[in-house]
Amino acid sequence: MKLKIYNMLIIAIFILLFMNSCKEKLVTTGDTKPNIQFLSISKTKLKQFTDSLVVSVKYKDGDGDLGDISADTLSIYVRDSRLSKPDYYHLLPLSPIGNKLNIEGILNIKIKNIFLLTASPLETTKFEIKLKDRAKNWSNTIFTPNIEIIP
Repeated sequence: MKLKIYNMLIIAIFILLFMNSCKEKLVTTGDTKPNIQFLSISKTKLKQFTDSLVVSVKYKDGDGDLGDISADTLSIYVRDSRLSKPDYYHLLPLSPIGNKLNIEGILNIKIKNIFLLTASPLETTKFEIKLKDRAKNWSNTIFTPNIEIIP
């Protein structure tokens, strides 16, 4: 009987050690400031109020804190080169909150309601884009190629 209890105790200790060794390590790897790289745009000629633009960017973040659960947190900065003030968009978390993981991937940013500012039949613009993480670190800034807007 004592031998049986002893064996069960040994097995329980091994199970606890095994479970502890399987825990995910939450280690920051890489730069904690986000980094983005321009990949592509969906169109270079847009019809105002009709067409949307999708900008694909590659992102990397050493501690995985890009995006936020709160819809009031605006983490994507997009500025039309014809305007002085940017628009801001919400970004959902790109990794589980609380984890400090090195993440990278592709983000597609949809820009809607692009319009002409003047009565001319054609305007050209480009967009400036950057991301902000939950620690308030801004990424580098990228620019799209020139985009033509028509009526």
